Amino acid sequence: MDTKKIGKRLMDLRGNKPRETVAKDIGISLSALAMYERGERSPRDEIKIKLAKYFNVSVQDIFFV
Repeated sequence: MDTKKIGKRLMDLRGNKPRETVAKDIGISLSALAMYERGERSPRDEIKIKLAKYFNVSVQDIFFV
């Protein structure tokens, strides 16, 4: 799992939506989402599922590209 590629994918999915909005909607901290997007940290499985549902894609599409 390449965290830099995952981070880019998350940023692409977020598009122009504010990072704060996505973090709040998913129920994670702004700093956690920022770390995921920068590829500094990989989310726990439950957060992966929340992100996938939020962006209406599969977990595989985000994290196993």
